[in-house]
Amino acid sequence: MVSLFSGALQLTDLNDFITPSQECVKPVKVEKKQGKSSGIIRIEDDGSYTQLNQDGGVQKLEKAKITLNDCLACSGCITSAESVLITQQSQDELYKVLNQNKVSSSKNRKTTVVSVSPQSRASIAARFNLPVADTARRLTAFFKNLGVDYVFDTTFSRNFSLLEGQHEFVQRFRRHKDDSKALPMLASACPGWICYAEKTHGSYIIPYISTTKSPQQMMGSIVKDYFAKQRSVTPDQIYHVTVMPCYDKKLEASREDFFSEEYQTRDVDCVITSGEVLKMLEQEGLSLANVDPMPLDTIFDSVADGEVVGHSGGGSGGYLEHIFKYASKELFGIEVNQIIYKTLRNKDFQEVTLEQDGNVLLRFALAYGFRNIQNLVQKLKRGKLTYHYVEVMACPSGCLNGGGQIRAEVSGSGKDLLQQVEELYTAVTVQAPEANKSIEQLYQQWLGGTGHTQTLQMLHTQYHAVEKVDSALNIKW
Repeated sequence: MVSLFSGALQLTDLNDFITPSQECVKPVKVEKKQGKSSGIIRIEDDGSYTQLNQDGGVQKLEKAKITLNDCLACSGCITSAESVLITQQSQDELYKVLNQNKVSSSKNRKTTVVSVSPQSRASIAARFNLPVADTARRLTAFFKNLGVDYVFDTTFSRNFSLLEGQHEFVQRFRRHKDDSKALPMLASACPGWICYAEKTHGSYIIPYISTTKSPQQMMGSIVKDYFAKQRSVTPDQIYHVTVMPCYDKKLEASREDFFSEEYQTRDVDCVITSGEVLKMLEQEGLSLANVDPMPLDTIFDSVADGEVVGHSGGGSGGYLEHIFKYASKELFGIEVNQIIYKTLRNKDFQEVTLEQDGNVLLRFALAYGFRNIQNLVQKLKRGKLTYHYVEVMACPSGCLNGGGQIRAEVSGSGKDLLQQVEELYTAVTVQAPEANKSIEQLYQQWLGGTGHTQTLQMLHTQYHAVEKVDSALNIKW
């Protein structure tokens, strides 16, 4: 059975892939009593466990559940989606909250918000052969008919990720002569890559990783802080769901860094994938093409005059392109209108350079897929990496090909489907993040301006080296 997490989370070096002959066990404290054994454990035909006590009694034992948060917190294992009991990150949890809202008093009712990624929107549009803007309106209607209050677009929050990434890179570049680990700056939007970096290279690689939050977690900050205040509710009174192209995003949302101790709530309460949205439609007996569209929510999403807006630079967010153009102008006064990519080892490893009078001023690269990531890290460790910035994504072909995307209905047509998704993704009006007036207003009203302490708190994060735990699962014979 194929795992739905990215390849970077299934490597034996990470101790993250459980083969069929192994089991994932959450450590629990066992109270041992002196004397004879208290009973015998028996496995029943249905796979359940019972304990036969010495007095002849039979006790059914409860299975331990492994949540995504447990998986991310240790270096023992991250199993495939089929092996982990995803109790907090599924469409069932969304249904549970929506059903609870129907019988709750207005005081106990949660405001439900769904934030849809542009990659998922393109995947769903491809499945139903719909235009992107039409898909956005029909998805809005589908979720609202279920009882969701607001449906937003994470393209809006990605504006913050791009702008903060630009500013962070320029700051790092200006201090890199005094700080040996300021460059290269490595992108941080991919949770599969972040988990791999924390677990396998730890404190060595972490200083190079951008502290800028991903669009998902940017949206989490916006919804649970700014939006909550605008609605005069506390963060725990909002249930925030994101629709993402990647199962690894479930891991990201489960990080303790994105949990409020004060309100006991996460910035993103639940992550469902594009494929899980399709399952929801099937469960409701609906085709998205038959759902009557609704107007788009425009408080926080990237809609101008009813038009869905996107960013240039590829299906993974365009980080390389936006940071390259900004840095070229800010650092060297050179206006770059067109990015020319040079394919190196394969199409998932490309570079871009800024040259003047025969001198290379900037050298950027994108590295997608674990094979390219591994080569990148090894070069960095040997001191032979010449790039100033690298856009890193765990999935080959980037986020549009994430493990949570809807798969081709006909076997062998995956490449054609990916091409269709790419075409739909780019079939929107492109808007530079600097041109979005709402972002400028939020910087001032919500964050107190760029570089303010509130900006660092809300829009940036930190990473943690994970100490490896030796267990029977990671012994190499």
